[in-house]
Amino acid sequence: MALGNFSRVTEFILLGLSNTRELQVLFFTIFFLAYAMVLLGNLLIIVTVRTDPKLSSPMYFLLCNLSFLDICCTSVTVPRMLVDLLSQRKAIAFENCIAQLFFLHFSGASEMFLLTVMAYDRYAAICKPLHYTAIMNRRVCWVLVRACWAGGFLHSIVQTLLTIQLPFCGPNTINNYFCDVPPVIRLACTDIYVTEWLMVSNSGLISLFCFLLLVTSYMFILVTIRTRFTEGHWKALSTCASHVMVVTLFFIPCIFIYLRPFSTFPFDKHICVIYTVFSPVMNPLIYTLRNNEVKESMWKLWKRYKVF
Repeated sequence: MALGNFSRVTEFILLGLSNTRELQVLFFTIFFLAYAMVLLGNLLIIVTVRTDPKLSSPMYFLLCNLSFLDICCTSVTVPRMLVDLLSQRKAIAFENCIAQLFFLHFSGASEMFLLTVMAYDRYAAICKPLHYTAIMNRRVCWVLVRACWAGGFLHSIVQTLLTIQLPFCGPNTINNYFCDVPPVIRLACTDIYVTEWLMVSNSGLISLFCFLLLVTSYMFILVTIRTRFTEGHWKALSTCASHVMVVTLFFIPCIFIYLRPFSTFPFDKHICVIYTVFSPVMNPLIYTLRNNEVKESMWKLWKRYKVF
């Protein structure tokens, strides 16, 4: 399709993480194992929560949804990256690039909102214990989860529309291992000043706003814990510590990438690995190794279904 004196870009070339064959083989091995851990670890959490009646509280319902979003978010980028690590030419069709961009922001933004809801759940459990069952009943949990998905969809639609309305006539090389808004829009054959500011207000400020809400909720929790030293409160604080680790791994890289218009660094793609691969790998480990209830339920599930 012609665009002035130029032809419209029909595909993008992904540079990936490395051009060295030895490093590509090493990265393939590492990320294949990481992806397997994401799938197995998060599926195990989902099955455990769904099969054990003791894990029917709002916290575990939200954790189950977080595991599902981790699988979705990682599956958008990692399988394609694994294929490219074994390919000589790392090309992705324009339509597939836009689809990857859409689903990445859909699942990623939904996870941001869900992590914020999980922080609110812990705030209600610790700071409002007498009203907790009324505040976080089953119906409210479903409404909040659906709102997270709706918010992620709305955010992703805006990001996608901001991208596809731009003209792309070359170059078509993306210095990353997946399609994302910042590197893609910088290839547009037009001034992207307004688009970058819209991108920052949509992605960067959402990340920052959710992160500030999370920090605020934890501050209230810490103030409450200071004056209460019961075993139940320390158990809740331990759960919050796990949540803080997840939040740090996920939000800080996102804020660094999306709250910084008009500039790009060669190591941005390595920062992206943290929230697209490393964080989903760590979530099952953090939530199971620091949670005795989940570990006990998994052990019972193992004894029930083991063959030998």
